[in-house]
Amino acid sequence: MQHFLPFDLDAIEPERDAPAPARLLSGQPEFTTWLVETREDGRQFSGVWQSTPGAWRVVYDEWEFCSILSGVSRLTDATGAVRELRAGDSFILEPGFTGIWEVVETTRKLFVIRLP
Repeated sequence: MQHFLPFDLDAIEPERDAPAPARLLSGQPEFTTWLVETREDGRQFSGVWQSTPGAWRVVYDEWEFCSILSGVSRLTDATGAVRELRAGDSFILEPGFTGIWEVVETTRKLFVIRLP
């Protein structure tokens, strides 16, 4: 088992995507994802994600650990509570989380996702 996984984003072919049209609230955000590792039959994966400005509804069925590397985003939960996210902020989103992810300035994060 490997216990240290260095990675070079320049060596990883990124995936490009965008929010589903039904979830889009503003802007035309574009996602870029560099998938670094997949484990446990595809139930856990990690990498780097980036989005350009815009806002969309999110619904989480999975666990996600995030650490913001750059940019500014706002995460609003279902109660309306807003958390501003900046470089250095880390957090966990749990299954059942619903809300709005708004990218104010292009945001890049490290992520680890664990599917149920």
